[in-house]
Amino acid sequence: AEPLLPQEENGVNGRAIRVGTRRSQLAQIQTDSVVTMLRELYPALHFEIAVAMSTTGDKILDTALSKIGEKSLFTKELENALERNEVDLVVHSLKDLPTSLPPGFTIGAVCKRENPLDAVVFHPKNCGKTLSLLPEKSVIGTSSLRRAAQLKKKFPHLEFKDIRGNLNTRLKKLDEKEDFSAIILAAAGLKRMGWENRIGQLLGPEDCMYAVGQGALAVEVRAKDQEILNMVSALHDADTVLCCIAERAFMKSLEGGCSVPVAVSTLLKDGQLYLTGAVYSLDGSDSLKETMQTSVSYPHQNEDGPNDDVQHVGITARNVPGQAQEAAENLGVKLASLLLSKGARHILSVARQLNDAR
Repeated sequence: AEPLLPQEENGVNGRAIRVGTRRSQLAQIQTDSVVTMLRELYPALHFEIAVAMSTTGDKILDTALSKIGEKSLFTKELENALERNEVDLVVHSLKDLPTSLPPGFTIGAVCKRENPLDAVVFHPKNCGKTLSLLPEKSVIGTSSLRRAAQLKKKFPHLEFKDIRGNLNTRLKKLDEKEDFSAIILAAAGLKRMGWENRIGQLLGPEDCMYAVGQGALAVEVRAKDQEILNMVSALHDADTVLCCIAERAFMKSLEGGCSVPVAVSTLLKDGQLYLTGAVYSLDGSDSLKETMQTSVSYPHQNEDGPNDDVQHVGITARNVPGQAQEAAENLGVKLASLLLSKGARHILSVARQLNDAR
């Protein structure tokens, strides 16, 4: 059902709708794409993009992400602006959003997921190669413990070093210096920046499972702002919502964050949702991986009344059947419990301690 809105010429109740974004080029491209969809859905409304914000994650570029120890690295400043009513919605990469949002906020839309896989971008001199063909002791840049843990195990002849900065900075570091033979980035970000031609190798789940929520864009809003929530809910992609609820519930039950290697892979086929989840030691030598499935084919019931806005791991999805969302969340929780029963807690706590000591 399409949400109904007061179609005044210049905004909801006669005001412009302000959309907040981080300064980085990718953040602005992602925000533009969401605003474009909103303008198509609501041609009579007026949207303004407010770009003001450099976040903690953008400013602290000399420290590994996993060491800063801040859960909402890229999102805090944007949430402050939401709270002060300076903006009405904020666009994030879903993988940057913690599994528990601060009170008063919700993810009002999860857009259709771009390719969630990781990609290898090679130094120009290694053009045409793959990771397995790189010479012994080649250095690969990645700021992600999850990527490093999986790839160390899979490609023991390679070395992994931290590389930070936004996409532009990282590609520049790769191309202009001889420090790295290749770097690993999310395929989705490269595609959105128009740099798909730089992808030398896509890493399937058998090589490198992805991060929770990777490739999906989330629209964060004030939980009580019914009009805005109604408006953005038209952007929800039901399949993406269900996959991401399962992934986030898995992560949340493991209490994973940036500082531990947790990876997932999801598939929704014929009404069945399959979730594969794994935890790793920092060097990848120790790992646990399991797959579970559940049915998510439920009819949409008109759930009038207060249970409209049940949040599932921070997501309010009004136009996705509530029972399907519950099933997806339970799947994530069950898979996490299975891994915990097999010793995941020990792997993760050792990883956390080692990372803190680095």
